[in-house]
Amino acid sequence: MTTDPTTGRTTDPTTTTEPRGGRLSARLRIVAWVLLVVLASLAVVTVVTWRLSVRETDARMDAALRTEIDEFTGLTASGRDPSSGTPFGTVDAVLQTAITYNLARPNEKFLGYVDGVFRFQSRQASPVLLSADPAFTRLVGSVDAPTSGQYASAAGEVRYLAVPVSLAGAPGRGVLVAAYFADQEREAADDAALLMVGVGAVTALLAAGGAWFVAGRILAPVRSVARTARAITETDLSARIRIETGRDEMGDLVGAVNAMLDRLEAGAAEQRRFVDDAGHELRTPITIVRGHLEVLDASDPDDVREAVALVDDELERMNRIVADLLVLAKAEQPTFVRPAPTDVGVLVEETLAKARGLGDRSWGVVASVDGLVAALDAQRITQALLALADNAVAHTVPADRIVLGASMEGGVLRLRVSDTGPGVAPADRDRIFGRFARGSGTRRTDGAGLGLAVVGAIAAAHSGRVELSDGIGGGRPGESGPGATFTVVVPWRAS
Repeated sequence: MTTDPTTGRTTDPTTTTEPRGGRLSARLRIVAWVLLVVLASLAVVTVVTWRLSVRETDARMDAALRTEIDEFTGLTASGRDPSSGTPFGTVDAVLQTAITYNLARPNEKFLGYVDGVFRFQSRQASPVLLSADPAFTRLVGSVDAPTSGQYASAAGEVRYLAVPVSLAGAPGRGVLVAAYFADQEREAADDAALLMVGVGAVTALLAAGGAWFVAGRILAPVRSVARTARAITETDLSARIRIETGRDEMGDLVGAVNAMLDRLEAGAAEQRRFVDDAGHELRTPITIVRGHLEVLDASDPDDVREAVALVDDELERMNRIVADLLVLAKAEQPTFVRPAPTDVGVLVEETLAKARGLGDRSWGVVASVDGLVAALDAQRITQALLALADNAVAHTVPADRIVLGASMEGGVLRLRVSDTGPGVAPADRDRIFGRFARGSGTRRTDGAGLGLAVVGAIAAAHSGRVELSDGIGGGRPGESGPGATFTVVVPWRAS
């Protein structure tokens, strides 16, 4: 449980707070979007299919009406009754013969009018009696030219084609009408559309079920991430996500999150060790100072002088520890180094001049970089070389040699500090670069073990590294130590 200092509220880090108000889960949103896409697609397909079917039906009805009229014209073109071969005597006979010989299809009707009055119709049953519809009679009963159109009857739309009929020498003007009940003829298209709607509903339900299942499988790693995140606390970063997916995007996500947790756990562990070690290193001089001050005899000048010297020495050691800690803290910042054009040869010579004050040793320089200018942070590189030189002094005696060197090899700049001391034990070669680590052969014990860590941080800030190898050879007289060479390797960048 944690308390927010600004609001005073107590929260549990293992639970999550989500806004209330019926917020849909990701799984439901995925299902909703899949349903929306499926329904929209089915609606478009159904409407387009239905409209095409209706258009095809209307075209077929219009073609059938024209065909019926053409057949009537061919039947009566000779002016004789096809059953008896005798000439037609009246317009009524022409209409009756035409309607009798033309068989009406389902939903089709033939009607005959003489002088605007209904006279004949086909025997095919129809939804309504157009012959008894005065409005339809007025519309088609007296046309004097072929006329087509649509009429809204009690049974729905009627598509018709009316053709005037006359007979030479016979009284009266007739009209032959071929009509289709369009709504009834379109019922097949409507039924097909309804069937598609039913099938679409079933398809949508299946799609929703499939989307629910698939979304659950896809979001399972995400839920695992959330559960793992809730299980992680400030003191326990060991929880990991189980990888149940293949090498897909979710698998990559799970792998990336687990790798991030590994880094966080390692960083937190390193931070705890660092804090513990720093506290221990700073606590030691404080304890020493306090212990001597508690037994100090203020009336004894010699005791006071010794105590002051000891306190000054311990404070100086604490100052070095704090300074190194600040350098390591700043190493994480992007402005830790500020590269600028630097003459490498001059930099090494100036560093050697400063290093001579670290101890009475046989100092030298070996450089093959005369006139070489590189983009370096001169102050940080000098700090690293002086730290290596100070480390060399700690492991050597006045009879030993310490040499600073610089060279260009394979496109990288190598800045080294070599000595003729006893060297570094194989067991210590990896360990000594850690924070607060000391080699087993260290002669001076007042260091905090941060020097090589600072050098590594400076090299890393220059996109480089620190290498350890044997020294310049020979060792000191009477000993066979190989010495040690610490090399700061950084990529060469032209200024």
